[in-house]
Amino acid sequence: MSAGRMRAKLHFQQRTTGDDGFGTPTVGDFAKVFTDAAEIIPRMGSEAVMGARLQGLQPVTIRVRSHVATRALDATWRAVDARSGAVYAITSPPVNVSQKNDYIDMLATIGTQADA
Repeated sequence: MSAGRMRAKLHFQQRTTGDDGFGTPTVGDFAKVFTDAAEIIPRMGSEAVMGARLQGLQPVTIRVRSHVATRALDATWRAVDARSGAVYAITSPPVNVSQKNDYIDMLATIGTQADA
């Protein structure tokens, strides 16, 4: 795969945590942790994909270079397109598809539930 396909610039965000002052942990808003180049690949054809589209969601595969920060991603994170502001809810942890530890893929959805 060539790096030329990585045309999207994504801000990867994780929810902040804090304390309510009484010792109870609270979950805050999303905060940017790092920015990276990515390839956004729309998922087509399967029955699950068609069902998600009926709900207003578009499943995609996000491909990024593998490094310490991207390997820490999981389904609690989200990605925001730096140019368009589109929000991608990450729905699966990163997978080293090539087994060479060069690129990793993760499933995400863009749509109404991604903005929550």
